[in-house]
Amino acid sequence: MSQAPANPPPAKKAAGGRKFELSEELKAYKGVWVIVEQERGKVHTVSYELLGEARKLADKLGVEVGAVILGAPGPFINEISGEAIAYGADVVYTVLDAALAEYRTEPYSKVMTDVVNTFKPEIVLLGASTLGRDLAGAIATTLLTGLTADCTELDISPENRSLAATRPTFGGTLLCTIQTLAYRPQMATIRPRVMQMPERDGTRTGRVVEVTPNLAEDIFVTKVLDFIPDSDQEEAQLAFADIIVSGGKGLQKAENFKLVWDLAEVLGAEVGASRPCTQAGWVTSDRQVGQTGKTVRPKLYIAAGISGAIQHRVGCENSDVILAINSDPNAPIFDFAHHGIVGDALQILPALTEQFRQRRLVNRKAS
Repeated sequence: MSQAPANPPPAKKAAGGRKFELSEELKAYKGVWVIVEQERGKVHTVSYELLGEARKLADKLGVEVGAVILGAPGPFINEISGEAIAYGADVVYTVLDAALAEYRTEPYSKVMTDVVNTFKPEIVLLGASTLGRDLAGAIATTLLTGLTADCTELDISPENRSLAATRPTFGGTLLCTIQTLAYRPQMATIRPRVMQMPERDGTRTGRVVEVTPNLAEDIFVTKVLDFIPDSDQEEAQLAFADIIVSGGKGLQKAENFKLVWDLAEVLGAEVGASRPCTQAGWVTSDRQVGQTGKTVRPKLYIAAGISGAIQHRVGCENSDVILAINSDPNAPIFDFAHHGIVGDALQILPALTEQFRQRRLVNRKAS
């Protein structure tokens, strides 16, 4: 297995413009893969979300869903393999070696390049996490193929059976659909909480293929010195919050953002913000919701003083319930919010906070 192969000859464009004829070598690529992101036995939920999406794509193509698990040998591998099958995989490729115990770009990209060249999947999906973004770019480079990053929608083109990957562009003002017609595999990354979590089916069965990588630790220049779990960091965990209260420039000045913090505290919620607020320094950038920030999918999303431009919309529109507060009745956010309050957020936020505080006191007394 070679580390940096030349891609197969490109597909030929047929007369008529849009229809492509794949070369025989490209036709050999079959299946939709998800690279399962796991660290020390803990799987990132985006991997299960992608398995659900991969299942839909594979069913349209009439092919199998593959899940790839990289790591060191351990008892948790069998458990992860079973979960991958329960969430939609038909086959699980376990790639195990002591050199893969912790994520590093060099060994992971070498192994994935070799595995893809051996088994030839036509589509490879990764989560747009810190790890996924790093790995996706590395292996797309070594495989000499295309990569569409931060997608919000995936589908199969009925014209040529290629992956149609949609993502915001021009600062989130437009949506564009990209197809990698002439190269394989087709690659895409998708942010956590963009795709819906599929139903787990414990009755599903699948097979496991064990892959032995050709690795030697001494050829890699990087070493892992320490591991800091996300739970030990002080950054906001917006992608996993059930309730988020976000503020926008409609709050007028940084001091007024305290009203968002007050409501979030009463609700036990995370605090989010629009891009103008983080750019102005009202809150830290890890709390930005939107195309250039975090994509969220909470049970309740409260947007106070946020206009709802597409840059912000793509970050929150998949929330179960969106409550918008804005003084402009024509604000774009009312086009996709489930409930709207037309009014001054500086007056409404304190009223909501007090009402929820009183309700919480009543519930405590009742219990």
